[in-house]
Amino acid sequence: MLKAILVDDEPYCVQLLALQLQQHCPQIQVLAQCTDSQEALCTIRQHKPDVVFLDIEMPELNGFQLLQQLDNPCFKVVFVTAYDEFALKAFKFSALDYLLKPVDTLDLVSAVKKVERQQQLDLRQLDLVKQQYKSGQYPQKLAVPHQGGIIFVALKDLVYCESDSNYTKLVLLNGKQYLLSRTLREVQDFLEERNFIRIHRQYLVNLDHIQMYRKGEGSYVIMSNEVTIPVGRQQKDRLLAHFGWL
Repeated sequence: MLKAILVDDEPYCVQLLALQLQQHCPQIQVLAQCTDSQEALCTIRQHKPDVVFLDIEMPELNGFQLLQQLDNPCFKVVFVTAYDEFALKAFKFSALDYLLKPVDTLDLVSAVKKVERQQQLDLRQLDLVKQQYKSGQYPQKLAVPHQGGIIFVALKDLVYCESDSNYTKLVLLNGKQYLLSRTLREVQDFLEERNFIRIHRQYLVNLDHIQMYRKGEGSYVIMSNEVTIPVGRQQKDRLLAHFGWL
């Protein structure tokens, strides 16, 4: 049984979430429902929950500011937010989980299952989301769950991504590789705006790491780590459009 605290300045939202958890997530015990950020701080400190379902936009303290008031938070966090899709990409970068208002029951059940497998909040994950929240710019690191913890990968060091069924292999310049539990399509959705391009059904590459392009019937690129990657027929023109010609 996981002990939970719900925090949202809208009473209706917090009451509805509590009802959804009661009906569909019996492994969650709701200890308290808070509609005030200061009240939430006291309640979290008192009850020491396993997980906090936290709204972002609240008066006095927003969700990020609330977490900053806590010393070494030892619980997991699921953000409940009305953010648009663009901003939600920040959560994917950070490996933090979120629920979009109005909360869908299937999404809630999925989030709770993830919570059961996750470690407590890593403050570096929170920093990645705050970068997006404050500036509207994507953070320069990608958070990758790895062996019970989180690996933070600098995007400039990520040479390419390779599809591996329902997973994606991340290949770094130093030779290290990590397996991400997302499809290449999902990775493409938020990396293409960070100077990455899908050049083949199986590969997404960092444009900054392309050293050479060989054209012809079996065209391919050579990456900065000397790996050769094929270029799909339909992707040739799109790839070349990213570079200037002399």
